[in-house]
Amino acid sequence: MTGFYVGAYATAPVTSTWDAEVQTAYFNGLKGIPGIRGLEHPFTGTLHGQDDDWFLANIDPGWDYVFTGIPGVMGRLGQDASFGIASSAEAGRQAALAFYESARQAVLKLNRHLGRQAVKAMMIHTAPRLAESVHPDGAALLASLQELVSWDWDGAALVIEHCDTLIEGQAPSKGFLTIGAEIEAIAEVNRRTGGDMGLCINWGRSALETRSVEGPVQHIEAARAAGLLRGLMFSGVSGAEGPYGAWADTHMPPAGAPGEGFFEPVSMLDETEFRRCVQAANPQALDYLGIKIGVRPESLNGEERLAFIESALQMLQRAVG
Repeated sequence: MTGFYVGAYATAPVTSTWDAEVQTAYFNGLKGIPGIRGLEHPFTGTLHGQDDDWFLANIDPGWDYVFTGIPGVMGRLGQDASFGIASSAEAGRQAALAFYESARQAVLKLNRHLGRQAVKAMMIHTAPRLAESVHPDGAALLASLQELVSWDWDGAALVIEHCDTLIEGQAPSKGFLTIGAEIEAIAEVNRRTGGDMGLCINWGRSALETRSVEGPVQHIEAARAAGLLRGLMFSGVSGAEGPYGAWADTHMPPAGAPGEGFFEPVSMLDETEFRRCVQAANPQALDYLGIKIGVRPESLNGEERLAFIESALQMLQRAVG
């Protein structure tokens, strides 16, 4: 694999309203960071949350893309607890399928603009979380996956990104299906359709679920043993209270060496865990590998945000060797 993917939307400058000038400067800075192959791109309902034309005009034409539906999924769950491809409520399941059809149209729009199959994967999520009148259901997930794989994604692979599941005694961030249930459903739909759907592990979400640095390794090994590991994205997490929250899915930066500025000292994700997980994943066999970090405080300027990205990428590059 050459180059890494960056969930740059999580690090983007925060302004009170959409500021195209600020975001353009940020994107121009991204283009100057060595080692970026492409972006993990958020889908909320349209190709770009504010301005499709701005996005198409400002991306690097050489970048590739991995779409993630999680920002749109979480927004819809806030309005409708039954929303999700694994929903026991049929209306919620159909709403999720309609959402992913919109995502498919955005994939096609970006590919047409670039004149190639630039979108390499579409990450989907096994919402909903458990609520009073609805629950995530394996049979519903299987039905949804069979429909999704029948659509024309113009070269983009379908990948379930594992999020934390509901663990008794701890508050979930996402609370979706277990990795075991996801592996079972993917394996079954691949068997029925001859497809090649896979799994992506996000380091922070697996560590959050298990409250341990062992969780990401275990999830990587389980996905790889099933022949389903397609992607690995690194976000940090911590049990320490602070600006990022304790056990919160806020994409904390990794911990660096003492005295280095563009890291987060309390993060459980450090150089050792980068190396351990990269080795467990076998990066040459992955379709995509990268980082997604949020930064605090929100007042950090664009250059400081880019420095966090560059520092984390350097750490990942050292782990890959």
